[in-house]
Amino acid sequence: MRYTLGFSPCPNDCFIFDALVNGKIDLEGLEFDVVMEDVESLNTKAFQGELDISKLSYHAYMHLVDRYALLNSGSALGFGCGPLLITQAQNLKFKVEEMTVAIPGKYTTANLLFSLAYPDAKNKTEMLFSDIENAVLSGKVAAGVIIHENRFTYEQKGLVKIIDLGEYWETLTGSAIPLGGIVVNRKIEKSIQLKIDRLIRKSVEYAFANPSASREYVKKHAQEMDESVIQKHIDLYVNKYSVDLGIDGKRAVQTLFDKAIEKRIITNFNQSIFL
Repeated sequence: MRYTLGFSPCPNDCFIFDALVNGKIDLEGLEFDVVMEDVESLNTKAFQGELDISKLSYHAYMHLVDRYALLNSGSALGFGCGPLLITQAQNLKFKVEEMTVAIPGKYTTANLLFSLAYPDAKNKTEMLFSDIENAVLSGKVAAGVIIHENRFTYEQKGLVKIIDLGEYWETLTGSAIPLGGIVVNRKIEKSIQLKIDRLIRKSVEYAFANPSASREYVKKHAQEMDESVIQKHIDLYVNKYSVDLGIDGKRAVQTLFDKAIEKRIITNFNQSIFL
């Protein structure tokens, strides 16, 4: 049986899925057609029902719980790994609510966290995550919410941090930051859903046991990213929660959903979040 599998070209996703998509583990009779795009594009494809299995922003998943179930493996959660709100130093005198702020997509968790921290900031513009730094530098926007590898490069470009939105979340809740998870279409037979979950866990475990095995695949899709940044990226976003959400990971995800309901970002629902 063949299934579409969506994930991003970022080092953490390539590290996680290398063994699965490159035949380094037994796939137990399943085959996968990879759709590799940035996470907001994957969010859009999921809204359109185009993907069987996909990486999704947890914010996007909030609106798709009726269609997809969250797998236990493959997620990006953690401490000290949240999005940052950045600007040029001369803009620090302005209130965030007065600024034009670039966000990496309406349904990204980064935008959700920004909305929780600054509910009155309405002047947002959506951009590809990798374009936000330069947009702030050029003055196209006054500030930007950055994710992924940009958190390692913005200071080198002379930009400054207004707030670490991950720290804001951790202080607010005491929980890990749920950034993105792997979901499976609920139309797929439950036994196959469980098999897919098991295979992704095996792929992550293989990556941890053989850390150099994925290097070529990761580097191929890292868009000339410096090797030290690649490793920092993997170390930051791939951890125990990527192997299995566990009790603490599930509690963090549930807390994010509860906060979104409390702030009326989403409405309550009856469907279970988890597989």
